[in-house]
Amino acid sequence: MQAIIFALLAYFSWGVGILFEAIAAKKLDSKSFIFWGMLLGFFLIIFYTPFTLSSLKNLTIGLLAVNLLVAFFWISGTTIYYKALKEGNPTLVGTIASSFPMVTVILSVILFQEKLNFFQTTAIIIIFLGLILSSLEIKSLMKREFKISDKGILLALLTMLVWGATMTLIKIPVREIGWYWPTLIILSLFPLYLLYMRLTNSKLQSLSKSKVVGAVILSVILIRIAEFSYSIGISKGMVSVVAPIAGANPTLFVLLAFFVFKDRLTKQQILGIVLTLLGIVWLSFLSA
Repeated sequence: MQAIIFALLAYFSWGVGILFEAIAAKKLDSKSFIFWGMLLGFFLIIFYTPFTLSSLKNLTIGLLAVNLLVAFFWISGTTIYYKALKEGNPTLVGTIASSFPMVTVILSVILFQEKLNFFQTTAIIIIFLGLILSSLEIKSLMKREFKISDKGILLALLTMLVWGATMTLIKIPVREIGWYWPTLIILSLFPLYLLYMRLTNSKLQSLSKSKVVGAVILSVILIRIAEFSYSIGISKGMVSVVAPIAGANPTLFVLLAFFVFKDRLTKQQILGIVLTLLGIVWLSFLSA
């Protein structure tokens, strides 16, 4: 029972946290959002360090190098995602970007020689079909014209690919030093990210002036709560129970985003979103 409670907490925290990310991304430039998110996230979880010091004994130079590569992918993917939210339809963008587990599963097969069963393959095909319906105008394809239905879709697809690679590679350090240290290492790079912003002449937006300080803080807190809840959940019960519940969080985000942003969607896009979400949820269950 405890495992299910924490899984549900992770589900709601992730779903609502991603919604607040989308709200803030509409008003704050992507680089500033990432910096503030890393800074707040770092100070929010640093208190947990004394409880996980023992796992550091497994940290090697090689693992640290992989973790830094993961950080690069995570920052790149998140930058693209926030830009997609700003330029495109949040409901579509959120659905497409949330399809990254499909990429993770495929890359895991390639890199780690993991095997796909029939049902996982079917779930991936459903997600792929959903992405086609969400992204492309079928009438244009019938006329042999390649036309994207929303300007944020290409960025969302790129986010999906980069996040898929991120979640594949992060398996390597997580297996050796747990989930906490890879996350902390990524967030601890906020001073370097600020230096990068200055070298690229990117201006750091003030949270108070952008009027999204509340949305940024809430998104960081909720997503960190989700991560902790998920970890506690799998420590209390079976991963096969916790992971599918928590991993279905895109369904909550998409539902909330539809009402908050009042996005206009065609019947084809709605069908694509439904198929994609069904595929994501099914793949979450099968991959637990």
